[in-house]
Amino acid sequence: MKINSVELSSLAVRQSQYPIDNLPEFLLVGRSNVGKSSFINALINRKNFAHTSSKPGKTQTLNFYIVNNNFYLVDVPGYGYAAVNKEKQKKFGVMIEEYITNRKDLKRVFLIVDYHIKPMEDDLIMYDFLKYYNIPVTIVATKLDKLSNKDLAKQEKLFKETFKLQDTDSIIPFSSMTKKGREEIYSTIEASLE
Repeated sequence: MKINSVELSSLAVRQSQYPIDNLPEFLLVGRSNVGKSSFINALINRKNFAHTSSKPGKTQTLNFYIVNNNFYLVDVPGYGYAAVNKEKQKKFGVMIEEYITNRKDLKRVFLIVDYHIKPMEDDLIMYDFLKYYNIPVTIVATKLDKLSNKDLAKQEKLFKETFKLQDTDSIIPFSSMTKKGREEIYSTIEASLE
């Protein structure tokens, strides 16, 4: 896959603000500090397209990025960030749930998880929530470059045992630094576009 064009098409907080062109959509979810913006930038081969921040919790809307005028990457607020007050967390939860439960154009979710630590309870809850709605999930295990080969085998085993993946799902180790795993992400998107 070659990325020829990307633009931020729309920001939404409710269904009436979603794009109406019925293009396929791929949702990006993960904890606030897991590196979703870095993942997006590595995926679309742009340095600072999605703004990375040292302060987690920056994304507060559903951001629809149209890629190659062919599909959307949909970035949503991160979960599990304690400094965002409970009321706002609840609002984010409702906003994400409304999208997941109503969006016919959603083809797959990329659940972004930090590979060099144990999956958090929030990650498992999100995976179970997505499976409840029968949505195919690819777990993107980020920060691959921080793991030694010895740790890699240990983490792979841990992730497989912890997530108990269904047949439609997979884990792709990914590094925003080295771009390792990017071609597998592209292949996953292309397979969902057929």
